[in-house]
Amino acid sequence: MYCRNCGKEIDPKASFCVNCGVAVGTGNSFCQNCGQSVTPDAQVCIHCGHMLYGGRGYAGSYAGYANGSPAYPLQKSRIAAGILAILVGSLGIHNFYLGYNARGTVQLLVTVLTCGVGAVPMGIWALVEGIMLLCNSTNYDARGIPLKD
Repeated sequence: MYCRNCGKEIDPKASFCVNCGVAVGTGNSFCQNCGQSVTPDAQVCIHCGHMLYGGRGYAGSYAGYANGSPAYPLQKSRIAAGILAILVGSLGIHNFYLGYNARGTVQLLVTVLTCGVGAVPMGIWALVEGIMLLCNSTNYDARGIPLKD
């Protein structure tokens, strides 16, 4: 495992890089798998093909590797989000769960401020989102972390 900030090899159990002192997973200049230099906004290392933390708006902490593939911290459930969307979607609960706070707020406010009249169009919107979640059309949460099945 390599430091994303300086590219030096670090212990997989370390919390901080002993070379540069930053927290593990912080930085976006080097691949955590091979230690090669990458562009800051890259999602995949061009040297080894490994998915990079820092791509797609990832802001969480590093969780380590299992069998060479990245382990995503706080990975959300696609099924839970889909069921929330279908059951209480007009309140935007599924969007809050996935981190889409603006969409969730819109759905909640329209439903509440219209005394329930707006619940019908918000419910239809949520039903469509729920079906998309359950049919694997939506693959990422708001932070770009893939949804688990």
